Amino acid sequence: MTQEELDALMADDLSDLGNSIDDIDKIGLDNEANSKEDADSVVQDDGHIITHDNYRVSSTAAWPPPPPTDDHKVVHQLDDVTKDSEKKATEMFDKLETISGFFADAEGVSNDIKAGIAKNLEIFENLHSKFPNVAAFEELLELNKNLDTKLDDTINSLQMGQDEVMMTMDMMQYQDIHRQKIERVINVMRALSKYMNSLFEGKIDDDKRVGSAIHIDGDTTTEDVVSNADIEALIESLSKK
Repeated sequence: MTQEELDALMADDLSDLGNSIDDIDKIGLDNEANSKEDADSVVQDDGHIITHDNYRVSSTAAWPPPPPTDDHKVVHQLDDVTKDSEKKATEMFDKLETISGFFADAEGVSNDIKAGIAKNLEIFENLHSKFPNVAAFEELLELNKNLDTKLDDTINSLQMGQDEVMMTMDMMQYQDIHRQKIERVINVMRALSKYMNSLFEGKIDDDKRVGSAIHIDGDTTTEDVVSNADIEALIESLSKK
């Protein structure tokens, strides 16, 4: 291309050139988006395509570490676990204490009933001894003896229920130990995160850094880069308008 043609092109078709270059940039962005889309999906051996939307944590999935969404932020998830588990454990302790209180109240009422049955036994034993031929006294005496025996079994069951509640509360103490272990893991992970951040610190702010080149000599991305020949062909086509 001669100098005169280039001057005429720059004078007459500068806007067209700008639009065309925008089209080239758009092609480059589309290629970059397609490359990103390819990088954001993995085809499994069975042909199933995994993307960020349907990603599931698996030890066998052919995938790099999961995307840093709220569902996959490790410390965030562990914080939720410790918070929720502590809340539920407190609620569980409150429920167990309430159940133990019901058992204690029922045992107290049963003991009061047992005291009344004891007086009935004393009366009917005296009546039966004085009037052995009266069948009603003998029947009521046996009835109260049976009630007293069943009441003893009920009181024993209530006491065993309270013992089971206490053992359950003792076992729930392990939940607090597990929470402390998780918190220890969180603290170690946060310390490592801060250490890695300080290790990779730079003297220049990221927003002041020069952008990375799309293609460097030796890369395998030449098919996504607009060559000088393409630009010259574009200028030549514009000069013919």
